Amino acid sequence: MNTAWGDVAVHDAHAHLLSRNFFRLLAAQKSALAAEHPAAEHADEAPEKAIVAELGWDLPPEDPAELAARWVTELDRHGIRKIALMASLPGDEQSAAAARAAFPDRIHGYFMLNPLAEGAAERAENAVENLGLQGICLFPAMHGFSVQDERLRPIYELASGRKMVVFVHMGVLTVGLRGKLGLPSKFDMSRSNPIDLHRVAMEFPGVRFVIPHFGAGYFREVLMLGDLAPNVYLDTSSTNSWTKYQVPGIELSEVFAQVLEVYGSQRLLFGSDSSFFPRGWNQSVMEAQLRVFEKLKLEAGDVQAILGGNLQRLLD
Repeated sequence: MNTAWGDVAVHDAHAHLLSRNFFRLLAAQKSALAAEHPAAEHADEAPEKAIVAELGWDLPPEDPAELAARWVTELDRHGIRKIALMASLPGDEQSAAAARAAFPDRIHGYFMLNPLAEGAAERAENAVENLGLQGICLFPAMHGFSVQDERLRPIYELASGRKMVVFVHMGVLTVGLRGKLGLPSKFDMSRSNPIDLHRVAMEFPGVRFVIPHFGAGYFREVLMLGDLAPNVYLDTSSTNSWTKYQVPGIELSEVFAQVLEVYGSQRLLFGSDSSFFPRGWNQSVMEAQLRVFEKLKLEAGDVQAILGGNLQRLLD
């Protein structure tokens, strides 16, 4: 990508692979919620088609490799070198694996894991060892667990010392499509404090932990954590609307300035939080962050590290 700092190889550390199976899983949740809407409701068409139509999005192809090809076309259009695509519901890791297998030089594969589900450790091991996925994504508030729960030990041990990351969503968690579909979001924010990760990061120094959205509202806490735990990284993704919770208010440029002081440029990963088509890759996030880099007068080496070099070092 051509920038004010020259040609930069951008590696997007945070995007969602919304596969056909992802929408099937959502349709199953919706059918299970309302007895008056049984699975046979959409007898004339696959239930996932109705879900996608309700959202006004494009229906993904049946083959995840075809969806991956659309992503690669999108990356080429924007000048993006590589992207981390997350299977965004537990049980869809095969889709992320198929996307990565189709384009291993352009796509990193992540998968969401509910560590409290039966067989979670075995599922994670299969995803990493056999499917070649590189990111285990944990959502403590969504699935109601503490990152310090002993049941997660096999997950951390699996990731330790590997070219992979453990992505941990802390802070405010909203999933807009669930609201649009009338699905509940019974999240438990008491599980969302980044400080909970401190003991774990210290016990597993060989695991590279990634917290998205600068801690999504727990900004002071994520700064403290990063100061104490050198194996914790931040991704810069999304609109970062959590800044409205800061008192006094804080601008994105101030967020970056403080994070750079604590984490340095070598532990920040650019992310767009892109997800659905037809929108595709969310260029507005990149544009906003480039404006911040110009305002802060960052050096070319720092910009290159944040926009791609750091993720490449962690995963390639």
